[in-house]
Amino acid sequence: MPLTIRSATPDDAAALLAIYAPIVETTTISFETEPPTLEEFTARIQKAIAKWAWLVAEQDGQCVGYAYGSMHRERAAYRYSVEVSAYVAESARRRGIGALLYRELFTALAARGYCNALAGIALPNEGSVALHESVGFTAVGVFRNIGWKFGAWHDVAWFERQLRDQPTQVFQ
Repeated sequence: MPLTIRSATPDDAAALLAIYAPIVETTTISFETEPPTLEEFTARIQKAIAKWAWLVAEQDGQCVGYAYGSMHRERAAYRYSVEVSAYVAESARRRGIGALLYRELFTALAARGYCNALAGIALPNEGSVALHESVGFTAVGVFRNIGWKFGAWHDVAWFERQLRDQPTQVFQ
């Protein structure tokens, strides 16, 4: 069955949390130290849908990945920039799903007036770096020893990608 990319709904929260929780628990890909509760994760989806976008990759009736936008920083001058993340179920990795999700996400975010996408990648993570570069991100710098998890410091590389030159609308 073909892969479908669609907007997430709060009803997807449990399936998407099942993808995310093992990443939190066993890797430094996410700097969360405890998986969010289902209620917290549902609220994140609702917030992202309202202001940015949250997309789901679905195959054979199963959620196999997701990508979303969120606030980069609170100051008003940053309002046209968005931080993005993508997660793919371990069983579905290396099939281009992350790239498909990101391309659709960029279209959705640009349509809402966002101009820049930013992504932080905990290092080392060759797969994520390759994914981001494959969809047009450029490395802009590394924060050294910025995240403490599993008893050690970890670096985060930051990447940027332009979505559009100017916003389509002015929003606060």
